[in-house]
Amino acid sequence: MNLGELRQKLERKEARLAVIGLGYVGLPVAALLAETGFDVLGVEIRSERVEKINRGICPIEGVEPGLADLLAKVIASHKLRTTADYADLKDRDVILIDVETPVEEHNAPRYEALRASLTSLGPLLKSGALVIIESTIAPGTMKDVVLPLLEQSSSKKVNVDFYLGHCPERVMPGKLLKNLRMLSRVVGGMTAETAETMLPLYQHIVQADLDPTDCITAELVKTAENTYRDVQIAFANEVALICEAVGADVWKVRELVNKSPNRQMHLPGAGVGGHCIPKDPWLLAYGVKDKDVPLRIIPAARAVNNSMPLHMVKLLNGALTEVGRELKGARVAVLGYAYLEDSSDTRNSPSEALIRRLRELGVDVIIQDPWIAEYSGDVLECVRGCDAAVVMVAHSAYRDLDLGALKSALRLPVLVDGRRLFDTARAQAAGFTYRGVGEGKKYK
Repeated sequence: MNLGELRQKLERKEARLAVIGLGYVGLPVAALLAETGFDVLGVEIRSERVEKINRGICPIEGVEPGLADLLAKVIASHKLRTTADYADLKDRDVILIDVETPVEEHNAPRYEALRASLTSLGPLLKSGALVIIESTIAPGTMKDVVLPLLEQSSSKKVNVDFYLGHCPERVMPGKLLKNLRMLSRVVGGMTAETAETMLPLYQHIVQADLDPTDCITAELVKTAENTYRDVQIAFANEVALICEAVGADVWKVRELVNKSPNRQMHLPGAGVGGHCIPKDPWLLAYGVKDKDVPLRIIPAARAVNNSMPLHMVKLLNGALTEVGRELKGARVAVLGYAYLEDSSDTRNSPSEALIRRLRELGVDVIIQDPWIAEYSGDVLECVRGCDAAVVMVAHSAYRDLDLGALKSALRLPVLVDGRRLFDTARAQAAGFTYRGVGEGKKYK
């Protein structure tokens, strides 16, 4: 099968598709493609996840509008089925790979899942098939890792026996289906013809621009866009620290800065988490690891954002000191363990760094998070008898908290807010000794 024939099959929805990796990206992608009428096979190594999906039960928790209903519908229609057996891939025309690509302790990418997928897929790869990597990867990975490994494992030649492309995802928990449908995509191919052939596949589900390009550009665009966010958040966090030091309110400063044309200061806060932003800057940097490119901004931004959970310790210590309580031996409630509001996703959670440091300092930590089963007890019962509450995640349940009831449940009226759910005036009116990121005005 050549690319012209594959393009026709994609346009008519006759191509047989597969998605390897049914996590936050792969599962909604597979469901959307199945909804359009494609025959989709999902491959997932976690057998309990396969069993749950095949019963039409969505394994992704948190608020994900429409995903559970969509999954149930496409499973019932038999347009999507899942398996843990790679052998079922032998008749697939297009294979999308959506596996995790974390970084290790020294910030180099860990491609174990990607390599394992390619190695398992290679011997089964159908002649003329198109393989698309949707995972976020360091610049140069398609050429230096994916291509040679797939050629080796398949004993086939790229652009002759199979085709290769990179179309990185642009999603975030809480908006998975919306992002897949409404955000533009960069469609990278090993050749221009491959990129053009990928377009009709994504046109079935994406209601925004699809920009065909080469693989290295696609790799750079995805890692650069998340690095941009990391750098901008770091700037906002550094301004917040300045505001605290000089007795100003970063939220008022941000409001007025953003009134100036072409300015968009990001939100400061208690830290940056998730699978993408803490990792993708290091993937971008890794692309020039052997080249003479001095990197200053990317490492500095990572250092600033990684420091914010530790800054929360400083704010907590200051508030406790004000009410005559030492940090060591205090009992502290941490509100929120996920990295994102109304989500169960705990990957690279800033709360984890905060809790680890508090325990090192001799603090008795109580954790509450309505979206994580082991921490989902009643908020007020969890904080009862604690010396302070520290808000780390902007869950809707916390926004609706009655501050009077929260104060009554606490042993001491100490509230530290890392997500601007409250503000100094409101918290102090409720009788709290309050600290908020970037709010130095009221307690300088």
